[in-house]
Amino acid sequence: MRDWNHAQTLRESLRSDLEQTAMNPLRCKTMHFEYEHLAEGRKREIIDFDRGRRGDVVRIAMGTGRGCVLYGKTAPVTLLVPLKGRLQVCAGDSTHTIAPGQLLVVEGDQSVQLLGRGPAMWVALLASTPAWRGLTAVDSTLHVREPVLLPGLHTADHLIRRGIIAMVRAATLARQDSLATQAAAASVAAAIDYLQTEFDQLIERCPGRTHAQRRAVFLRLHRVRNLMVSSCHLELDLAECARRASYSPCHFIRAFSAVYGETPHAVLVEQRLRRAHRLLNSSVLAITEVARISGFEDRCAFARSFKRRFGMTATDLRDQRHASLQAVA
Repeated sequence: MRDWNHAQTLRESLRSDLEQTAMNPLRCKTMHFEYEHLAEGRKREIIDFDRGRRGDVVRIAMGTGRGCVLYGKTAPVTLLVPLKGRLQVCAGDSTHTIAPGQLLVVEGDQSVQLLGRGPAMWVALLASTPAWRGLTAVDSTLHVREPVLLPGLHTADHLIRRGIIAMVRAATLARQDSLATQAAAASVAAAIDYLQTEFDQLIERCPGRTHAQRRAVFLRLHRVRNLMVSSCHLELDLAECARRASYSPCHFIRAFSAVYGETPHAVLVEQRLRRAHRLLNSSVLAITEVARISGFEDRCAFARSFKRRFGMTATDLRDQRHASLQAVA
C-alpha cells in the first residue's frame, strides 16, 4: 500500500498530465468516436466494432436505468465505470459486480455482457489495442506507460469520474470526431494507464529474462487471480487454475506466491471471507447459508476463519448490524 505522501505526489502528477493532454489534443493520433446512450430496458450488441478502420474507432456507451444491456461475443478492450448504482459484468467465465468509486478493465477478445442493477448509471469505453495506443500516443513530457491495458479492478477517484463525465458530455454535445471528445478521452486513457503502474512491482517479480516475458507471465497469473476474486464462491480446482496459467500445480503455487506474496489458497479464502462479511451486513440470510454460498462447506472452519480475520464471530457481526439498525429506527 502506498503511503499518503506518495499517493499525493502521484495525484498531483496525474493532474498535471491530464491538463497537458487536454490542452494539446493534437499530440494524439486522430480517432473516430461513436457515442450511444442505452436507456432503460434497451439492449445493444457489440458487432462490427472497428469496421475495417485499422484501429481508430473508440466507442463510448452510457447506460441509464434498469435493465439496459450491452453485450458482445468478441468485445474489444473495455473500460467500465459505474456512476450510480451497481453494474454486473460477465466477461468470459468471470462475473463481477462493481459500484461507484470502482473502475474495471476487461480484457478484449472475449464475450462480455453488461447489466445495470436497479436505477444504475454507467459508462463503457471500448477500444481495440491500436486505438488505446492512439489515445495515449503523447510526447515524452507525459508519464504514460506502454499503452496495453491489463485486466484489473482499480479505484476511480473524483478526477477520473470527472474525466469520464467530461468525455461523455463532449461526445454528446460535439461532433463525433471533435477534438474536445478526443482530448477528454485521451485524458481518461492517460489516467487509466497511470493507475496501472501499480502492477509494475508485481511484474518485476515474475520470472523472465525481458520485461515483455515477465509481463506475459504476470498476465497469465493475474487472469487466474481475477477469476479467484470474481468466482471465489465456486469450487475452484488447483489443477484447473494451474492449467489456466500454463503451469504445473507446484510451479503455479511457487510463481503465484512469489508475485503476490501469498498462496492461491490464501487469496481464495480471503475473498470468500470478504464475500461472507458483505452478505452478513447486507442480507437476512442465515449464517449457515452465508457460509455455504460464500464457498465454505464446513461451518466450523468458516467460524474459525471468520473470527481470526475480523476479530469477531459472524453472530457478533450480525448482532452489531441489528443493533445499529434499531438505533437508527
